[in-house]
Order: sequence, then structure tokens, then C-alpha cells
Amino acid sequence: MASDVSWNDAARRAAFERWLARVAPAHGLLAGNVRTASADASFRRYLRVDGEGGASFIIMDAPPAHENCAPFVRVARLMQQAGVRAPRVLDWDEAGGFMLMTDLGQRTMLEGMDFEHAHANAPRYGQALDALLRWQQASRAGELPPYDTALLRRELGLFDEWYVAQHRRYVLADGQRQELYALYDLIMAHCLAAPQVFVHRDYMPRNLMLPDDGAPELGVLDFQDAVYGPITYDIASLMRDAFHSWEPDFVLDITRRYWERARAAGLLDFEGWSQDFSAFWRAVQWMALQRHLKVAGIFARLTLRDGKPKYLADAPRFIAYIRQTAAQLPELAPLLRLLDALGV
Repeated sequence: MASDVSWNDAARRAAFERWLARVAPAHGLLAGNVRTASADASFRRYLRVDGEGGASFIIMDAPPAHENCAPFVRVARLMQQAGVRAPRVLDWDEAGGFMLMTDLGQRTMLEGMDFEHAHANAPRYGQALDALLRWQQASRAGELPPYDTALLRRELGLFDEWYVAQHRRYVLADGQRQELYALYDLIMAHCLAAPQVFVHRDYMPRNLMLPDDGAPELGVLDFQDAVYGPITYDIASLMRDAFHSWEPDFVLDITRRYWERARAAGLLDFEGWSQDFSAFWRAVQWMALQRHLKVAGIFARLTLRDGKPKYLADAPRFIAYIRQTAAQLPELAPLLRLLDALGV
């Protein structure tokens, strides 16, 4: 096994080697070529292994005490049914927390970006919209957990619990807390008013894979937290990335392209959205704000609780997103005052 694959638990390593010995013959795996592919913000990590015919495969290592892989398997199936290029699960040791999957490639959409010329990336974003619209058009209620008031409220609460209190060490006065919670209610009302579809929940270039063979379809990863919720969420996530900020005119351009295609597909028959881009744009801003507040809290928690400081380094990007949105929506003046008080 490659030297960069380390194990903190000898028993888990032994369990992995037994599982690999079982699945390797059936799939023609070269078990001696296992190596690290990537890790994410959870307890999951991903390994890559070569196959006898020149193909490569991905192994998910997800300790069952910390990770439930059933949602991943379920959403992968839904994506494939929708015509989205998602990993195909070849073997799943549910009790052990090991999974063998097809490999969607080694380069993310983010890695293939031209950061100096925003509009040069429009064709690639068009491919991202292709996959997103296929996913949304396949939506049906009852397949995924609802993105409801309880979940939205829990996510928003991460901002005051982890970013404000734990990271900034700021104690909200009673009046500030009341204003913030009233804003949470307003944000949730706007978000929940939107039409409901399948929501990836982290649809951004880092989770989209460039096809190695130059095919037009991007691969989609990191979808295990998918829900049934506001149609505005994934386009907001795509255009307000956690790791790179585009100029406002490019964000607006791609969002308008999405709007044109979504209304043609019949997805935006709601309160005049199909005729009025500005109404849809405001709804996207409200949804984006919910995500920005949540992610600022998550990045603080990842650093302070989970010992992953690289995420908090990107928190200022989300604070900038929050400020930009709040400056455009008069109802959010109290949020600007709070950010001023926090010194961010």
C-alpha cells in the first residue's frame, strides 16, 4: 500500500485490508496501488486505486461511528436516474464503512478555471447548469429529507453560536439577539416561499469534476447531504463559491442564463419569476444569505472544534458576501450593524 495512506487505528487498517482483498479480484484492482485522493470537512476520506485495464477507482473510507453512507448511496442512485454523471457504487461494506466507486477524474472544475478572465469560464458554467437542471427536473417530493424550517434554523444558528460567540468572542446584547433572530425568521420566510426541488446543498466548482476524455458532462460529487428544498439554493451556491469570488457582473450573467433555462424548463412558474428576472434575483440573494451565514459558522466550528484551521481562512469571503447582500436589501440594516460591531 502506498506510503501516503496512514491509519490511526490498526484495527481499522486490518479491516480495510480484508475488505480490499475481497473486492480486488472481482473488479480487477491493483491493491498495491492504493493512494490518497482527497479528504473533506467530515470524517470521510477518499483513496484512489488502479485497475488492471488502466481504469482507476475511488474508495471511500467513512468510519461508521461518524459517517452514515446510506444517504450517499441513495442520492447517487437518484442522480444517475436523473442523467447526472455521479459515481457508481460498485461495492459497499456498510458495517465496515468502506465503499468502492467509479472514478470521475482527478481535476475539479475549480482547478480548470481561468481566474484572470471570468467570462472565459462561461462555457464550463454552462456545463454546470446542464447537470443542475437535469437534477432539478427529476425532482419529486418524498425522496429526500425536507429543507424545512427546523433545518434552516439550525443552520442559521451556527452563525451566532460559532462565528459570533466562539470565533469573535462577542456577547450579543438582548436587543442584538432579538434583531438577529427576527432576521433569521425573515430569511427563512423568503427561502421557504420558493418552489421545492432536489437540492445538492454544496453545488460548487470544487465538487464538480472535469471529464478526462473531454466529454461535455461534468461529474458531480459530495452530494450526500442533498435535500428537497428551495430551487434558489444551488445556483446561489454555484455562483458564490467558498474558494473564489467572481465579479458581480459575471455572477449576474450566469444566474440570468440559469433563469432563462429554468423558466424554459417550467421550473420557475412562481409569483412571476418566469417573467421577472429581478424578482428571481432577489430570491437568490435571500437564499445566498442563509448559506453565507451558515458557512461562516461551519468554518468557525471546523477550526475551533475539529482542528481544521484552513476553513476559517476563507470565512472573510463569506463575510464579504454577507455585507454585499445586506447592502442591497434595506431590511438587513441590523445585520450590517452587527458586522460593524464584530469588527469584520
